[in-house]
Amino acid sequence: MHNQAMQSKDVTLLEVLDRVLEKGVVVAGDAVISVADVDLIYVGLRVLLSSVETMERLRSGGGNAPSAPGADGGKPQT
Repeated sequence: MHNQAMQSKDVTLLEVLDRVLEKGVVVAGDAVISVADVDLIYVGLRVLLSSVETMERLRSGGGNAPSAPGADGGKPQT
């Protein structure tokens, strides 16, 4: 039984890309450049990567849309 659990499946880049476009993914990040504890530059990034077909399906209510952290105005999700 352990041998089956430890066997790895080779996954190609094409399969990963297909899954990402099918499901959609949100990438969120922040970067702050500061000197002497003074913030000089703040960059916030929110990117949604999905296929057009997936976005149309989600827009019509056919599934749960992925959400970025903080996309709801910083309110914690419950």
